[in-house]
Amino acid sequence: MAIKLLIIIRMANKYVNFITDEHLLFCIENLHKAYLRAKNNITKKNFYSNKVDTIKLTFDSKFNDINEENLIQSEILRQIDKSINNSIGTFHEQILGGIEGFEVGNLSGFDVKADDDTLFADIKNKHNTMNSSSSEALFQKLARYADDYKKAKCYWVQILAKNSFNELWKGEINGKEYSHSRVYKISGDQFYALLSGEQDALLQLYKALPVAINDYLNSIEHNHTIIENSAIDEIKLQTVTSNKSILDQITFDNYNYYLGFDKL
Repeated sequence: MAIKLLIIIRMANKYVNFITDEHLLFCIENLHKAYLRAKNNITKKNFYSNKVDTIKLTFDSKFNDINEENLIQSEILRQIDKSINNSIGTFHEQILGGIEGFEVGNLSGFDVKADDDTLFADIKNKHNTMNSSSSEALFQKLARYADDYKKAKCYWVQILAKNSFNELWKGEINGKEYSHSRVYKISGDQFYALLSGEQDALLQLYKALPVAINDYLNSIEHNHTIIENSAIDEIKLQTVTSNKSILDQITFDNYNYYLGFDKL
């Protein structure tokens, strides 16, 4: 009876078979809010927070034949994209944590775990986001979970991986040999399949997203008063009184304490 009920529930889903429509829309909503926060957060102060490489921007402008305003807008979008990449990882955590029998870590040291402590996972959106030191620290963390929970399999999940795989994670990291009988590395498609029991789970999600996103956007009120990326407007306002070019203004704001730069 339980199996028949599960089949009926899955058939009733509009988007994917392995999580409810409500949960998928909830995850999309959270990601949409992250996009809005990222776009609304690029004030001049935040744009300058990591120091702008105006020498590189000068080359970009000349070699790629881009005017200064468009160049700065592109740099702002790059900063937004960097912020959003982190939120995409959170999106996958929330999706996977919504599968029956699993939960999200919520800053507990793992990203997703099984309710019965038989699985722990650390999720990275891309395969190349870690250096050797962070790889070593991650292996050690997963090995500790495996040692503390004797029935647990522990996974380094690479959502966007070079291949499809599910294998023991072993090898040399920082000159040391690492291996554990229950520490694995796994690609995103295989991990989605493992948790959901659906071999094409990640494909289901990919195909459902355009429809689900449209449904979500059609269900909300659009606030047209939102001001996005105020940095460029703030900088342009300064140039009115300083008579500097946009790039010179950014250079002055960031490096006026360098020798001679206060005379720009």
